[in-house]
Amino acid sequence: MSRTTDAGAKPAGDFDAVVIGAGLAGLYMLHRLRRIGLSARVYEAGRGVGGTWYWNRYPGARCDVESMDYSYSFSEELQQEWRWTERYASQPEILRYIEHVADRFDLRRDIQLATRVTAAVFDEATNRWAVRTDRGERVSAQFCIMATGCLSTTQVPPFQGLETFAGTWYHTGHWPHEGVDFTGQRVGVIGTGSSAIQSIPIIARQAASLIVFQRTPNFSVPARNAPLDPEFERRVKARYAEYRRQARESRVGFVVAANERSALAAAPEERRREYQTRWDRGGLGFTAAFADLLTRKEANDTAAEFFRDKIRATVRDAAVAEALSPTGYPLGTKRMCVDTDYYDTFNRDNVALVDLRNAPIEAITPRGVRTRDAEYELDSLVFATGFDAMTGALLGIDIRGRAGRTLRQRWAEGPRTYLGIAIAGFPNLFTITGPGSPSVLSNMIVSIEQHVDWIADCLVHLRAHDLDRIEATVEAEDAWVAHVNEVGNATLYPLASSWYTGANIPGKPRIFMPYVGGVGAYRHRCDDVAAKGYAGFTLTA
Repeated sequence: MSRTTDAGAKPAGDFDAVVIGAGLAGLYMLHRLRRIGLSARVYEAGRGVGGTWYWNRYPGARCDVESMDYSYSFSEELQQEWRWTERYASQPEILRYIEHVADRFDLRRDIQLATRVTAAVFDEATNRWAVRTDRGERVSAQFCIMATGCLSTTQVPPFQGLETFAGTWYHTGHWPHEGVDFTGQRVGVIGTGSSAIQSIPIIARQAASLIVFQRTPNFSVPARNAPLDPEFERRVKARYAEYRRQARESRVGFVVAANERSALAAAPEERRREYQTRWDRGGLGFTAAFADLLTRKEANDTAAEFFRDKIRATVRDAAVAEALSPTGYPLGTKRMCVDTDYYDTFNRDNVALVDLRNAPIEAITPRGVRTRDAEYELDSLVFATGFDAMTGALLGIDIRGRAGRTLRQRWAEGPRTYLGIAIAGFPNLFTITGPGSPSVLSNMIVSIEQHVDWIADCLVHLRAHDLDRIEATVEAEDAWVAHVNEVGNATLYPLASSWYTGANIPGKPRIFMPYVGGVGAYRHRCDDVAAKGYAGFTLTA
């Protein structure tokens, strides 16, 4: 990874485009910019490429989308030559893949690592963005492309007394690269979202004792991970083009068998058979078991109770099983988790669950965690408390559009975009998988490739027509936001207080951020906008 460092980084200057972030989105964006003949510089805060997969190195970190789906499709040679080892790739393997892509397409020479962009200001006189970094560099670019990721700004709750803790604390999203040895330690994990559900079984096998502090239980389905079946790999690679086409046209960005029947139209034993089939297969896609699981509460209740029955059948302590069983929101309206032995872990003698709904955390103390009922002595504390999702990384940069208006001001009441790609008042600025696009409700790589291709084609159109500037209109943005809300409110998603709505961040405006209408339907809308000469945008020569 050290090959893409300060050495070889071009000094401050002018570029056609500046890309912020060198994860999966930033790398592909750079590749496309080169192919259309534009000069580009990518800035990356980390000391290596990879984005999410560079930072998230916690025990058990693994993708919840299957390997054959969670990979680039832009190069036939790449997708044929790369060999995944497991059904669900682990973080180290995904990072090796990303580094292979950076090397194979010679991307590193245009990437500057260990450099955080602090500001991007649009100059109306020149139609260019002035970009500043934490190294004091200033560069100019006609286009500014945000590849900052949806889950890249970690969230540590402002617990009183954290600075007094005598042990060591970690956040799953910023894990030490050398790893952590918990052998013989008393460990506490705060949070029971995806990173916690993946890491808790592994930490439990290593630590002397583990206490899990849970505020809201999550629905989790078994991964059924295994070495990748060579015959399955061969079949997929033989028809990868069709496989990818189906993924792009699907609702979530990967192919899953969908049942068009209502759960309420099926007899109870038929419903249970269908749920059991999905459970046995493992992985995401459970909510496709029936057509109305995400739109009718009564239908959803049948699936949620199936999950709760599974938890009760696995966890021997009845009180712990009930505490682990979600009841306050419909199944699938928070990101469903995918696990290996998560619920079984609570049968271990060295694992205890603290239900924070009954006894909230009052403070972090020098010795550990104090709730309303007790104090727990700990050697290490792990925050699995998630991210300031979708907007955190964007608002962490001082972005100023026309008339010097900041993005923070523009989004004071919640994020507003056109298609999740552009923002009124911010010309020549693009957001890859921004709020208002399918993004986190999809296979991210499918959504990333679609956005990058759309942006690249847009830039080709501008150059071909001698246009300098493109900006979303307020009217188009308002109409898109209304559509995103209309589609979202037709589902059960708004019934959950989730990071989809910003509910995990104190003071963050509550607005449902991703687009629920589906990857395929969304793609057609974006293509239609482009086919109509970029309808909803003002293009200026």
